[in-house]
Amino acid sequence: MARCTNCNAPLSDGSLLCAYCGDRNDVDLRGIHYHTTHETDLPRSCPRCANGLKTIDLKLNGTFLIEKCDQCLGLFFDPAELEALLDAAVKNVFLIDRSGLDGINANRQPEQYPVAYIKCPVCSQLMNRVNFGARSGVIVDRCKDHGVWLDGGELRHLMEWMKLGGKLLDQERREQTRREELKIENEKRQGLAGYRAEPSPFDSFGEPLLRSDPDLFDIIYSAIRFFTR
Repeated sequence: MARCTNCNAPLSDGSLLCAYCGDRNDVDLRGIHYHTTHETDLPRSCPRCANGLKTIDLKLNGTFLIEKCDQCLGLFFDPAELEALLDAAVKNVFLIDRSGLDGINANRQPEQYPVAYIKCPVCSQLMNRVNFGARSGVIVDRCKDHGVWLDGGELRHLMEWMKLGGKLLDQERREQTRREELKIENEKRQGLAGYRAEPSPFDSFGEPLLRSDPDLFDIIYSAIRFFTR
């Protein structure tokens, strides 16, 4: 379900104006890299075929630039661009079609390339292979500083995943994980508190003898005097 970026209230179908706080909800580009609206200063090379990447404008809410390889059709997105594109392209999804999600993965074509780490088009460092969302079936190549590489056809697959409620499923999974982590943390705290509250058999050791017990004090004092004569 689409939600207001200001107050998180649900948005009406096809509406950009939140009925609760009145905030206008355009595509959220606040987390997007500078190069979304400005062409890169330095050339970027395709990590698959080493050709120069071509900058294309998707014209999403104004200028929205990404890089594309004309040979292998791979795409490179600067940080947060892929998520913004998916949110803008697929809207008003309210249900999770779990069988549909299983179906698109079962019918997906085999991977085009053997499993291997590829280099970031910007810094040439090896990127991490990361599962995109819950049950998307897509392993993206991500550079933590510069963005995400998608092989040809993977963007189309992710859009189908979004339409079938994949993002909702991913949010559901994240929320469940958060609840489980909070539960474990609370159990640890309760266990530690119980451990501290439990009296120790050694708690009374080391306490000074008080003069309030004259019989015991006199016996010990007499014994000490006897043996020190």
